[in-house]
Amino acid sequence: MINKRKIAVVVTNRASYARIKTALQAIQKHPRLKLQLIVAASALLQKFGSVVDVIVKDGFKVSEQIYSVLEGENVVTMSKTTGLSILELSTAFANLKPDLVLTVADRYETLATAVAASYMNIPVIHVQGGEITGSIDEKVRHAVTKLAIYHFTATQKAKQRVIKMGEFSRNVFMTGCPSIDLALEVIKHQKKYFPVSIMRRGVGATFDPKPGRYLMVLQHPVTTQEKEGFKHIQHTLDVIEGLKLPTFWFWPNVDAGSDLISKGIRMYREQGRLAHVHFLRNLPPEEFLSLAIHSACIIGNSSMAVREASFLGIPAVNIGNRQTGREFGRNVLHVPHDARAIQKAVQRQIKHGPYRRDDLYGRGNAGKKIANILAAILITNEKQLSY
Repeated sequence: MINKRKIAVVVTNRASYARIKTALQAIQKHPRLKLQLIVAASALLQKFGSVVDVIVKDGFKVSEQIYSVLEGENVVTMSKTTGLSILELSTAFANLKPDLVLTVADRYETLATAVAASYMNIPVIHVQGGEITGSIDEKVRHAVTKLAIYHFTATQKAKQRVIKMGEFSRNVFMTGCPSIDLALEVIKHQKKYFPVSIMRRGVGATFDPKPGRYLMVLQHPVTTQEKEGFKHIQHTLDVIEGLKLPTFWFWPNVDAGSDLISKGIRMYREQGRLAHVHFLRNLPPEEFLSLAIHSACIIGNSSMAVREASFLGIPAVNIGNRQTGREFGRNVLHVPHDARAIQKAVQRQIKHGPYRRDDLYGRGNAGKKIANILAAILITNEKQLSY
C-alpha cells in the first residue's frame, strides 16, 4: 500500500480558490498524494459569496473550516484576523498532521498559514511568490517567501526574484498560474460554463448579456490607502453611471477599506443612479471567467485583469496603484483614480475589442505540474540563505 503524502491546502477567499483549483484537482487525483483542504476566513461567509459551497459542489471534501474574520474591514481587524488565523490554523495542522502545507499568493491569511506551519516544523509551499505589487501585499508575499521551503512561481521573472532573495534554485519551480488552466478550459468549452441563470443571482438590473455588450467591474480597497476607498470608488461609479452600458459589478473583498467602497456603492444604488448595473458577490470560477471572456471590458484593480484576462485577451482598465509592478500583458490600460481618465480608457478599450492571447502567466498546465512536483520532491524543513 502506497504511503501517500498529506498536502494541506488553505483556501481563504474566492480569488485564492480560483488560483489553486486545478492544483487541488490534480492533488486529489494523484496516486501518491492525499489532499487535506482547509477552508477559512471570507471563503466561509455569505457576505462574500459562500465560496465553501462552490468548493463542496465541485467535489472537494473539506477537512477543516476556520472562522477567523473579524468585522470592521480596517487595518486593526486585518491585523487581529491574522493573529486569530495563526491560532486556529495551528489547531487544524495539529489535527491533520500534514507532510506539507501549501499557501497561495499574498493575503494576510497567507502569512498566518506560513507562520503557523513554520513554527510547527511543517514545510511550507508558496504559490505565486516573487511578484511585485507594492502595498502591504508585496510585503506579505516576500515574507511568506522567506518562510517557505518550496516555491511555485507563475512567471520566469518571479522565479528569478525568489532566487535573488536567497532561495535555493533547486527549490524554485516555474509552474505558471493554475488559474490559467481554468481560463484554457473556458476557452475550450465557453457555452458549457456561461452562467445562463446569472440574473437570478445577485441583485439589480436585469438585461440580456450579449457578447461584447456589457462591462465588468472588480474594484477592491488599496490597503495602504484604506481611508481613500470612498473617494476612489466614486470616480468609478460616476463613469459607470455615465456610460449607461449593462454592467456586472462584483462586491469588493474583505480587506481594510472595503466598508467604504461598499458604502459608496450602496449610496448610488439607493439614489437610483445605477439602474443598468447587476451586482454579484461570487460566481464559480469557470462561470466567472466565461462571463468575463464575453465582456467588452474589465474595469477596476483586480489581479484577474492581469492574469486570466491577459490569457483570454479581454480588454482591461486598471485603476490606481493596487497592481503597481505587476507583469502586464498587452490587454491592460493604466489610469489614476480620475473619472475622465477612466472613461476615456474604457471607451478606448471597447473600441479596440479583444486582444491576442498572452502566455505570460502560463499555458494551462500548472495544476498537474504542481501535483507532480509535490509527489517527487525530497521533503526537508532545513533552510539557509543560498549565498
